Amino acid sequence: MTQTEEKKTGNGTKFKKVRSILLKIIAAIVIVIVLFLGIVYIMNVISTNSEKKQIEPYGQHVSVDGKNMNVLIQGTGEETIVLLPGFGTATPALDFKLLIDELAPFYKVVAVEPFGYGLSDETEKERTTENIVGEVHEALQQLNINRYMLMGHSIAGIYGIDYVSKYRDEVTAFVGIDSSVPTQPGMDVKFPLKKLELLKKSGLLRFALKFSADPYKGLAFDEKTVEQMNLITKQVSNNDTMLNEMDHIGSNFKGAHGLTFPKDLPLLLFVQANNEARKEWVPLHEEQAKESVHGKIITMVGSHYLHHTQFKEIAENVRAYMKEVK
Repeated sequence: MTQTEEKKTGNGTKFKKVRSILLKIIAAIVIVIVLFLGIVYIMNVISTNSEKKQIEPYGQHVSVDGKNMNVLIQGTGEETIVLLPGFGTATPALDFKLLIDELAPFYKVVAVEPFGYGLSDETEKERTTENIVGEVHEALQQLNINRYMLMGHSIAGIYGIDYVSKYRDEVTAFVGIDSSVPTQPGMDVKFPLKKLELLKKSGLLRFALKFSADPYKGLAFDEKTVEQMNLITKQVSNNDTMLNEMDHIGSNFKGAHGLTFPKDLPLLLFVQANNEARKEWVPLHEEQAKESVHGKIITMVGSHYLHHTQFKEIAENVRAYMKEVK
């Protein structure tokens, strides 16, 4: 064997050794990842079953389409306010608690948890605006609630405008809490539903929530309420019903194009003043307020969830506004 051949043989042996080591490292990494995912999945199943027992019921169940919809009623005022949540708010009745506590001494407050949210059942029915609005109305009918002010956060502005067009004779006013507007841009986006579903079912969503910032830190919620909101959030976030609603967001917004609030309907809009991502946010709501002869917009500094920090101001302004329009 020549010196050149010996060199080639030596290099070949070294290459095989390096390749063997690399393959072993890759195999070890794959095994670690599989073990990690397996542990995360098993812990998710165990934690899900365990945490269900720690959730304390609130509100009452109403039968809609053969399923249970959870509704919290607080206060005994002569006038009624119906609260509707924004998309993805896992525990609507508890999320609205600070605002409900401010409104309840003066109104009968009804917080509806649509299917897929809070303590309500899930449903296989498509999450179109028509179906969601019809289900909420049926729940109110079951409770003999036939005259009320409709107050909604975020996407409830889209459902609310459709709701009012269908049940105008029942709704005394609409109040938006940083509510969505049909013409706001960017709502035709396609969401990664399969990935979100995988995050939920694999347990990775729960794992991520453990290391994410506490969304209620520094807010006025008591510890018990925060504990319950966290427990329920881990149960319902990214469930099939919620993901179906996400899939319909684009078409639901498109379906609302051309819809306006009735001119004679009192319309009060609380709007985030510091929305850096949407410079057109306040002007959009100003245009919407013009649809009503009683239209009024109140800007507030805060997060999209204005009712987490401005609950006292919202309650006070609602009372003052309703006195004005009367």
